[in-house]
Amino acid sequence: MPETRLDLARIRAARQVIDPVFLDTPLYRCEALEPVLGCSVSIKLETANPVRSFKGRGTEVVASRLGSGAVVCASAGNLGQALAWSGRGRGLDVTVVASRHATTAKLERIRALGARLELVDGDHEVARERAAAIARRDGIRLVEDSLDLETCEGAATIGLELVDAAPSFDAVLIALGGGALATGVGYVVRSGAPGTEVLCVQPAGAPAMTRSWHERRVVTTGPTNTIADGVAGRRPIPEVLADLLVVADDAVLVAEASIIAGMRLLLDHAGLVVEPSAALGIAAILEDRDRFAGRHVVTVVCGGNVDPAAYRGWVG
Repeated sequence: MPETRLDLARIRAARQVIDPVFLDTPLYRCEALEPVLGCSVSIKLETANPVRSFKGRGTEVVASRLGSGAVVCASAGNLGQALAWSGRGRGLDVTVVASRHATTAKLERIRALGARLELVDGDHEVARERAAAIARRDGIRLVEDSLDLETCEGAATIGLELVDAAPSFDAVLIALGGGALATGVGYVVRSGAPGTEVLCVQPAGAPAMTRSWHERRVVTTGPTNTIADGVAGRRPIPEVLADLLVVADDAVLVAEASIIAGMRLLLDHAGLVVEPSAALGIAAILEDRDRFAGRHVVTVVCGGNVDPAAYRGWVG
């Protein structure tokens, strides 16, 4: 495989510093979904942990290497919660910068975990700029999701668990935002199960990374328009795109209606309350049933932090 920033030895070592509460998450075949989707479907459930998302795997690696001091990050909500949780257990002073339009439930949880929360007007890219400015001003560590290898290689431990599973899968469906999850899991699957298709899924209302993958260059976009706030970036990181070009077989866009339908299916047939980003894999199957017919796919259900009122409005 062509070279990437990631390394299997470091990924295996990451398992040793991640709190076990984030590891070996449930992986099971969900037969109730299969008549609706027309293929065999397994779920890798990354919501059954203290921060209800996969992000804790990466922030555990970050926090284990910092020891003490202060850190700042920009977050749509999940990274901030995870960094606050990991930092609290290691005595780190954590600041999270987020858009004031971020999901209320996520912001409340960040505060509850003891982090300092600064809200900005604008979207996640504005929050990234502010977090970088705080890091420069105060001389503290900036944790940048997807750019920092700890976040990618922490997420990549999910891939180790998938590769070790039996039976193997024909395809892995991964939510695509900044790219930590997609590049991390994709790298391990590409290395350990080269016959498995790595398919990344992004909302059509936030297409920057998918467009960049297809054009093989960084493509920035204007304001995003999607309920999947966790993957709503518009300025891809060049280093992350370079990794994605190596590990991904394809990147596709899905409509908002398909995302909502996927959330509803996961509730009705799997009993799972998930955030929009976590339903992207199911949305991809809904939009291209012929592609997956007769195959065994696994979808990474990456987060379950939703505003209850918004969720009820989406799924009915």
